[in-house]
Amino acid sequence: MALRWWWRWCGASSRRAPALGSLPRLRPPGPGCHSPPPPAPGAAVCHFTQRSSTFSFPKICNIFWRFHHTSMSHLCSCSKTASDEKYQDPFQLGRKDLKNLYEDIKKELLVSTVELKEMCDYYFDGKGKAFRPMIVVLMARACNIHHNNSREVQASQRSVAIIAEMIHTASLVHDDVIDDANSRRGKMTVNQIWGERKAVLAGDFILSAASLALARIGNTTIISVLTQVIEDLVSILGCPDPKVHEIAYQYGKNVGIAFQLIDDVLDFTSCADHLGKPAAADLKLGLATGPVLFACRQFPEMNAMIMRRFSKPGDVERARKYVLQSDGVQQTTYLAQRYCHEATREISKLRPSPEREALIQLTEMVLMRDK
Repeated sequence: MALRWWWRWCGASSRRAPALGSLPRLRPPGPGCHSPPPPAPGAAVCHFTQRSSTFSFPKICNIFWRFHHTSMSHLCSCSKTASDEKYQDPFQLGRKDLKNLYEDIKKELLVSTVELKEMCDYYFDGKGKAFRPMIVVLMARACNIHHNNSREVQASQRSVAIIAEMIHTASLVHDDVIDDANSRRGKMTVNQIWGERKAVLAGDFILSAASLALARIGNTTIISVLTQVIEDLVSILGCPDPKVHEIAYQYGKNVGIAFQLIDDVLDFTSCADHLGKPAAADLKLGLATGPVLFACRQFPEMNAMIMRRFSKPGDVERARKYVLQSDGVQQTTYLAQRYCHEATREISKLRPSPEREALIQLTEMVLMRDK
């Protein structure tokens, strides 16, 4: 699956399997509150499987309930954002700063080999959602407004938006090779058209071009931060205040986790044609995501299937059936809501601005997306 920065944040230290029967259940939120209540003291908790070509099933840890140490009062009544600003369409608001985004990316990918250029250009066709660059430019403007009341995106900040999309796309190319995927964004993958070796080369080239673009920014702190999370970059460039850096980091972290949780839900609820990539892909790769782990509470027999990575004939079909019969999808969605609520709480610490409200709207768009 995609190179997801939040796996580095969550971490994994043990190869031993947890007792999934003790996984705590999320309950639907009660009246007036859209967040599930905290678990009983001492309740065991579980971690998602780390996404890699080598299977690992980490020990029990607290990703599901990390938020229970934060103030619950901020997470209630979040179906409507606490804002005095008029609704802002994030993509409309950030359109000016993202104009010619893909043309500028292609300028970074200057290469003499025709075939390599065709592979590099294949995903940069202007049809992507550009979700990550959108967050970058909106965060840039929100931080700039907070710092010195400037709504202009700096050239270096826009460069980060370009670099973010390049690194993300390079990871998709590599992930499709690892997963042996045959479709992405509704069309054939690079590895299916040009072969695995050339696809890896294309991904490496895109990543190297992004690194060169990053070096041209000339900020050693930015280069260092890239090894942690892309979302940190634009706050450092726009504002010297460490508190603002932390707000931007927390927003990006929580939106990223929510985005992946919804991605895991869609793997069970959306058809392949609509999703643009094969459905039930994680199960076929032997990966246990949120819906699967929650479903284990109701169907303990899934534990054995998880341990053998759904390798026996019929395991994938049975596991998918169990997930859909359980409340695993619903519980994973509740968890994604928690992360989005936390992202909203963090970004609300910035000075009010249309960009801040657009970032809040993006969290709701993450929850409502269907592909």
